[in-house]
Amino acid sequence: MPREVTDSDGIKWSCIQAFAGLGKDPEKTEAARVGDSGNRFHVTCTPSGGAKSVRVELPGDWEKALSDEALLRAIQEQRARDDSP
Repeated sequence: MPREVTDSDGIKWSCIQAFAGLGKDPEKTEAARVGDSGNRFHVTCTPSGGAKSVRVELPGDWEKALSDEALLRAIQEQRARDDSP
């Protein structure tokens, strides 16, 4: 199930763990895991407006334990990295 947060510009971001739509098969969970990072996973965040989607790396408990502010910060930091030359 996606998690939604709204940034200070009024953009609603819908975030979901990569490969989540493929079911709860352990192989799918492993596909979303970030390399050898242990408990970090790829999460795709899609905006409601004209901005492009971003993929962030978040801890495994991001859906419940990560604050909205921390999630938005991760999105903004990744957007900045994606936009830098």
